[in-house]
Amino acid sequence: MMDSRILLPVLLLVFGLATVFSESSGTACEKLNATNCDECLSNVTCLWCIKTKSCITYPVSTILPPHKLCPLNDARWGLCWMNFQILIITLSVLGGVIIIAFLVCLFCCCKCENFGSQRFEAKMQRNADKTRTKQEERKVEMRQRHNEIRSKYGLSGQNPYSKFA
Repeated sequence: MMDSRILLPVLLLVFGLATVFSESSGTACEKLNATNCDECLSNVTCLWCIKTKSCITYPVSTILPPHKLCPLNDARWGLCWMNFQILIITLSVLGGVIIIAFLVCLFCCCKCENFGSQRFEAKMQRNADKTRTKQEERKVEMRQRHNEIRSKYGLSGQNPYSKFA
């Protein structure tokens, strides 16, 4: 189960990206410069910089805010207690874990499927071998019975009609 401290930034990022990348006027965030972090971040298009204590419109032209605007350690977006650098690292690790888990599941499914088909083929081969063995045993029994009948009726020698064939 996900920790609520991780879930909230993820949800803010997912739901806020649409707003962040949409066209908006840059003056709304700058009007909140005299406020605190919580009031600034109530608007998802705003970025709070602790170093300068200013509210800035999130720079949508660059995915990450440039260092000259606000260092990542001091940038806050979505939550005041989590800096932007930790948010990026957390989301990257979470994404990596999800990708690795998907690849492991994919590998296991493919391996199990191949293992199952190999087992099926081995079972079919065993059944075919059993059938072949039974057929050979029946042939040997039939020859013995025919030889017994031939010897009983005195036909054990060469067939007298074979020279006409």
